[in-house]
Amino acid sequence: MTKHVAVLMGGWSSERQVSLWSGEACAKAAERIGYRVTRVDVARDVATVLDRLKPDVALNVLHGRPGEDGTIQGVLEILGIPYSHSGVQASSLAMKKDLAKVMLAAAGVPVPQGRVVSRLEAAKEHVLPRPYVIKPIAEGSSVGVFIVTDGHDHPPQELFREDWTFGEMLLCETFIPGKELTCAVVKDQATDVIEIVPKVRFYDYEAKYAPGGSEHVLPAKIAKDVYQAVQTLTVAAHNALGCRGVTRADFRYDDSRPGIDGLACLEVNTIPGMTETSLVPELAAYAGISFEDLVQWMIEDASFNR
Repeated sequence: MTKHVAVLMGGWSSERQVSLWSGEACAKAAERIGYRVTRVDVARDVATVLDRLKPDVALNVLHGRPGEDGTIQGVLEILGIPYSHSGVQASSLAMKKDLAKVMLAAAGVPVPQGRVVSRLEAAKEHVLPRPYVIKPIAEGSSVGVFIVTDGHDHPPQELFREDWTFGEMLLCETFIPGKELTCAVVKDQATDVIEIVPKVRFYDYEAKYAPGGSEHVLPAKIAKDVYQAVQTLTVAAHNALGCRGVTRADFRYDDSRPGIDGLACLEVNTIPGMTETSLVPELAAYAGISFEDLVQWMIEDASFNR
C-alpha cells in the first residue's frame, strides 16, 4: 500500500513564504519517489484537517511558529500521526534561543556572551558594548535582527514601532567578527561544513533566500582542527537539545583568535530550509545524498515521542 504523506507547510509565521517553497520542493520530491502526497497549508484548523486526512506520516516543513516550537508536534502526538524532525521538547528548547544557549553551554558548546532585555530597554540605550547583535528570542531566518556597530550612536529606533511583531523580549549578544559557518546532522552524522559569504551586509533573510544573495564555500576553507570542531560541536548541540532527524547548527568563527577559541554556536535549526538555495540539501548532495533520498529518509524516519 502506498504511504500517504501530509506535507505541512505555510503556517502564519514570518517565515511563511520560505516554508511554502520548502514544502513544495519536498512534496514534489515525495511524489517522484512514489508516495501519495497531500499538501497542507497549515491554518488554525490544522488538527481538524489532519484528523480528516488521516495520513500515515506528517512531513513537517513549517519554519517558525507553530511548526518549529513544539506546538504542531504536540498536535501530531495527540492525533497519533508519526512525524519528522524533532519532538515537542527539543523543538521548544531550540526555538527559545535564550534557553537553548543555557543547554548548549552546559554541554560544552561555546555560545556568544549576551543577555535578555525588553524591547523598550534595548531601544532606549545600548545594553552591551558595541558592536553587538539584537535578535528576537523565537524567530528564524534572521528576521528582526539588528547589528549595532561602533558607528551607531543610538540603538535601532525600529524597536519603538507599534507594529513590531517579533516579541517583547530580545536577546542581545556580543558581535563576533569573522566567518559564518554552518553544519548539519543528517542520518545521525555531521555533514561537511559550509562557509557562507553574504553579498549584503550580513546573512539576513535576503541573503538566505534570494538567488545570488550569498556565496556558499563547500567545503569551508578553514583549518582542519576548526573544521572538525564545528562537526563535533554540531552533533553535540543536536544531542544537547534532544533533537531528532535533520538539524543545522550555525556558527560564527573569529579567525583572528588561535585554534578553535573563536568558535561560537549561534543556534540550532530544527527544521532547516529545503528550498533550492537552502544549505541542508547542498550539504547532503555533497555527501552523495540526493534530494529525493533526503526526503525519503525524513519520511521513513518519522515516529512518535521524538
